[in-house]
Amino acid sequence: MAKYSYEFKMQIVLEYIQGDIGYKALAKKYRIPNPCIIKRWVIAYQVNGKEALHRSRQLVRYSFKFKIHAVKLYLSTETSYNHLAFTLGMKAPSVLVQWVSRYREMGAEGLKPQRKGRYPKMAKPSSPKKPKNEQEAYLKRLEEENYWLRLELDCLKGLRRLRLEEEAAQKKKQGSHTASEDSI
Repeated sequence: MAKYSYEFKMQIVLEYIQGDIGYKALAKKYRIPNPCIIKRWVIAYQVNGKEALHRSRQLVRYSFKFKIHAVKLYLSTETSYNHLAFTLGMKAPSVLVQWVSRYREMGAEGLKPQRKGRYPKMAKPSSPKKPKNEQEAYLKRLEEENYWLRLELDCLKGLRRLRLEEEAAQKKKQGSHTASEDSI
């Protein structure tokens, strides 16, 4: 939800236009933290009418040519960011401030569209190569089967070794009992 409703903005703008009260007094009266907010509403209303006070729900992307035009217009005239932004139909003068700043630092290159988002940290893993023909597919299946058979054989050998060790331990245990009985 927007912080300030359309009706609230309209009420404050009309109260300012009547001329009885200034930006600071209105901000204090309605507990608005910064009088510049009211000033922005008034300028938007004066330039674009009632529609300028409505909250925009659309993301606006400006072309490179539009950005250059807006920046050069600002630099060549003595108008404020707020007034120029609203004259050009922009909702947020802060965008114009950023463009002018980038233009002064990097020139026209700073206004060109840039890639958005995070750059990938690692290269994407390549997908396993598909066999080119049936012989390669058959060979791959045989190699995989061979791997599993070797694994199974190793497990069986391990089980056999454990069983033989247990049998040997039992024979040794049984043999030690008989030997101790014979000696008595």
